[in-house]
Amino acid sequence: MYQFFVEPSQIQGNKIIITGSDVNHMKNVLRMKTGEEIAVKNGVDGKEYRCGIEEFTQDQVVCSLRFIREEGVELPSEIYLFQGIPKADKMEWIVQKAVELGVSEIVPVSMRYCVVKLDQHRAQAKVRRWQAVAESAAKQSKRSRIPTVHPVMDFKEAVSHAIECDCRLVPYENERGMQSAAEAFRAIRTGDRISVMIGPEGGFSSEEIDAVRKKMQVLSLGRRILRTDTAAITMMSALMLHLETMEQMEQLKQMKSMEQSGQTDEASGV
Repeated sequence: MYQFFVEPSQIQGNKIIITGSDVNHMKNVLRMKTGEEIAVKNGVDGKEYRCGIEEFTQDQVVCSLRFIREEGVELPSEIYLFQGIPKADKMEWIVQKAVELGVSEIVPVSMRYCVVKLDQHRAQAKVRRWQAVAESAAKQSKRSRIPTVHPVMDFKEAVSHAIECDCRLVPYENERGMQSAAEAFRAIRTGDRISVMIGPEGGFSSEEIDAVRKKMQVLSLGRRILRTDTAAITMMSALMLHLETMEQMEQLKQMKSMEQSGQTDEASGV
């Protein structure tokens, strides 16, 4: 089933109006027909609106609401990925996979050892492209929101934003031992805002690492040296697994507590 994003104002009672580039995509690329069911999300309330295509006009697709699914697909914590800009098209791949894994926002960061140096015009064009990749990945993975790709920041500015989060993680290839990583993950609580800062192909400079040691948790991802794109997805995968496992365990505890409460009520004759 295909999924599309709309603005909240496009959900009008039991009618949903799709406009923009999706109209041409639905009519001429996907060749969809009236009656077909689609999923629509507004990126705000986390709900999935299931509807059927009612009519194609020149610049709109009119859909009728069938039912609403309210169970969420988003992670219980927001993850902010601060990514040192890599060369070639690696950033597109990182954006795509990070969105699939549940990232909330992505910040491209210009660091000392970045191979790619973008002027303002090229940076703006790249960010537009990365945002389009994020939207496509959000649709494919059935996300309820489209993660934002921010304009390129310099390292100092990025750090000032990253340290505002509850949990601040910096994988570093020269860090030794896994104890710091284990401690950092154990400290995460449901609802925490998590920032992850990943260095570029050349890694962090010694000055950059020194600048974050007292403000963020520097940790190791193992004894092997990982490429920047591998490091980003390794962190996102580990955090996704940890957060969803933690959420499920909390739900099981709540269910068990409710069952025990019910048994107690029965025993007391309430």
